[in-house]
This record gives sequence, structure tokens and C-alpha cells, in this order.
Amino acid sequence: MNDATRIADLVAEGEPEKEFNPGIAGRLPRKTAAGGALIRNELGQILFLEPVYKPTLEIPGGVAEYDESPLDACSREIREELGFDIELGNLLIVDWVPAQGVWYDGLMFIFDGGILRREQIEQIKLDPTEAKSFKFLPLADAKVRLRPSLARRVATAEAAMRSGASFYAEFGRRLV
Repeated sequence: MNDATRIADLVAEGEPEKEFNPGIAGRLPRKTAAGGALIRNELGQILFLEPVYKPTLEIPGGVAEYDESPLDACSREIREELGFDIELGNLLIVDWVPAQGVWYDGLMFIFDGGILRREQIEQIKLDPTEAKSFKFLPLADAKVRLRPSLARRVATAEAAMRSGASFYAEFGRRLV
């Protein structure tokens, strides 16, 4: 959604709803939201990034900032990580991830990132503060370098892409 549309929608919405119990908004739980993309090459292999900040592979995308949609976060992160924009397609899955350690629970939105042509792949300029390298791999080959939940999430996203439907998952396991 562009900024003009968002502003128009907020104006049309009218005054924000009043708190029915003063202070309740500040006590509500927080959730993390993130947007990622299932991007493939012409062979159908998936684009994985090797981040500088952890030992496991990731798909392009990242955490949404304050008042940023998961779709906008995904687009921004891809631009930052790969050095160019891609047109994102349909939502493939929404995956709820439980809280672990210091991390809040969250909602991960995975979008269809389409197929990159050879010329686009040659244009990838990784942000050195984000990723050391990238590789296109079949999921089966990448699994040994993925957290189990991400391997399940990517497999669920692939299934959604093949079916033409969007799925709901919890910790990578399709429920609906």
C-alpha cells in the first residue's frame, strides 16, 4: 500500500478508538512481525542468504519496523540485502512462531518472490552488514543449514505455491 492510500484510509477511519479501560493498550502483549520471500532461480532452487550474525541460512526478508507492514518490510529488506527491488507475488503462508528465550512470539509472512533471471542474479550486491554470501539450493540440500522451523516453513511455502493457495502454519507446520 502506498503512503497516500494509507493516509487516506486512516482519515476515513476517523478518530482512533478510545481505550475502553485506560492503560490497557500499554499492557497488551507485543508480537513480532516479519516478511520473507521464497525467491527461486530458473531451476526452481531457492535463494538462501548466509547472514553475518548467525550460523544458519535464511531466506531474504526481515522483521517489520514500527508501523511497517510485513509486505513493506519484506520489500525493504530485499532491497537492503540484495541491492535491488523485486515484485513480490501472493502471500504463501502466515506462520506463527512461539516465544523462545528473549524473543517474543511472532507472525512470519512468506510471499512469493518469483523467479530471478540470470541477469538479475548477476546484479545481486549483498549488504556486507547483512550477509556473507548467497546460494540457490533445493530445500533438501539446504535443510542441514536451516533451523528446523525454517525448513518446515519453507516446505509449507513451497506447498502453498504449488497449490495456488495461502496456508496458515504454526512453527512451520501447516494447520489450515
